[in-house]
Amino acid sequence: MKKLFDFKTKTIVATGIGAALFTLLFMYVKVPTGIPETSVQTAYGIGAFFAALFGPIAGFLIAFIGHAISDAVQYGSPWWSWVVASGIACFITGFVYPRLKVDEGKFTWKDAVLFNVIQIIANVIAWIVVAPVLDIVIYGEPANLVFTQGAVAALSNAVSMGVIGTLLLLLYAKIRPGQGTLTKE
Repeated sequence: MKKLFDFKTKTIVATGIGAALFTLLFMYVKVPTGIPETSVQTAYGIGAFFAALFGPIAGFLIAFIGHAISDAVQYGSPWWSWVVASGIACFITGFVYPRLKVDEGKFTWKDAVLFNVIQIIANVIAWIVVAPVLDIVIYGEPANLVFTQGAVAALSNAVSMGVIGTLLLLLYAKIRPGQGTLTKE
């Protein structure tokens, strides 16, 4: 049985690859929402995919590192409240890890529902609670603005994780050999 906080060599490698992909997608593949500094970020779909495959620690590190590097490169320094919220969103999403058997070629509708329920809860906690509260505490931002941004981010990131993450998990399960499918001749 998979342990929730397994962190093996393949997890470390996946974290590096995931953080690099997250950074690139976060910087270059996003759709504006009309709310200042808030976009639909495709990077969260990748973060959720890796979190589901490798667990909450990998999910946290991928989103935290990827978001921090992206902010540092684009704006000169990370916006720490949102960097932390990104990490928390993918950390919580990673709690689905021990329940999925995607690496064995199995991803059912029940698995997809479980993944999406957890990622929606993760996005609500990260973007409607953590990010706005940290924005107010750290940066003194106005509450009405940050809670509006947080609500839009929660919705758009849940869509990104739900659509992209679910499709990637489904496709990955299809290319993985199922348990007992290989036979000796």
